[in-house]
Amino acid sequence: MSEQDYAIGDVAGKIYRALENQGAKPSSTVQKEVGVSDASLFNQALGWLAREEKISLARSGRSVKVSLRESNG
Repeated sequence: MSEQDYAIGDVAGKIYRALENQGAKPSSTVQKEVGVSDASLFNQALGWLAREEKISLARSGRSVKVSLRESNG
């Protein structure tokens, strides 16, 4: 696994933990909570989680709200 892959996975884990037992939050709030200043890295991690169907993304005005998907099993 490359360093970039590891970094994306690490941030994805932080995002997942930040959303556990929480409702939908603006992505900017989640980014601040996980302490990731690199917007590109943060967005790649969101994409990873979305691709794995772990999160839902919903546009709300000018922001995007992020929440964990409910498990199907």
